[in-house]
Amino acid sequence: MTSPALTLVLGGTGKTGRRVVRRLTGRGHVVRIGSRTGGIPFDWNDSTTWQPALTGVDAVYVTYQPDLAVPGAPEAIGAFAELAVRTGARRLVLLSGRGEPEAEACEKALAASGAQWTVLRASFFAQNFSEGDFLGPVLDGELALPVGDVQEPFVDADDIAEVAATVLAEGGHTGRTYDLTGPRLLTFAQATAAIGAATGREIGYVTVPAEAYAAELAAHGVPAAVTDLLTYLFTSVLDGRNAYLGDGVRQVLGRPARDFTDHVAEVAATGVWTPGAAS
Repeated sequence: MTSPALTLVLGGTGKTGRRVVRRLTGRGHVVRIGSRTGGIPFDWNDSTTWQPALTGVDAVYVTYQPDLAVPGAPEAIGAFAELAVRTGARRLVLLSGRGEPEAEACEKALAASGAQWTVLRASFFAQNFSEGDFLGPVLDGELALPVGDVQEPFVDADDIAEVAATVLAEGGHTGRTYDLTGPRLLTFAQATAAIGAATGREIGYVTVPAEAYAAELAAHGVPAAVTDLLTYLFTSVLDGRNAYLGDGVRQVLGRPARDFTDHVAEVAATGVWTPGAAS
């Protein structure tokens, strides 16, 4: 008897990773969660953890922390991918970003490894408003970012996870790059207004200068490296270059991507955006 195929999910406790784990296990797949606190720890900053995490693995969902735009990311992705191939992992699926030259360098490093690779280029997560740094400002009633009337096709992390699980579990996706977006373009002001409508609250959106945004982060104790990264992403990737729709969700799943309004209605029903609600 042969052992069932094992899939390593890096960032397996994160926004997309935990959703990928849930879908793969629901399909009956054996999953190893790659995180610093996992049973077999994995840390991008400690390459000695890579080999143990890859032992016996057939496929890998690759997410990089904190972001593919940080210095050294392409080198780390390339080194990891080459090790994965040598170890026996034949299928690597990379979560990438749209419109990021640094992310594209990581994609090239992945492809150069000789793996059966697939790239998932995702737009801005809808869940960033409910599970990330935006939750606090939304609860306070005002979100302030250095982004003007730029439109973004916010994508549901559940769609990303379903695509990733499908690509990891099935053949036919080698060498493909899928552009994962929602089905509609929205500004950040429109997105916060949709949350306000769903919750019956007034939630404002304010465009602020990049310098003011960085100063606000620093005042709240955000490390300089993180502040620089966030400021860079908001002022470059969200400059309008990604204001178009992709069809990757339909290509892989055969259905349209989930609309932001549907996501917001579901999240609003949980009470996450209700100030003072029990967590």
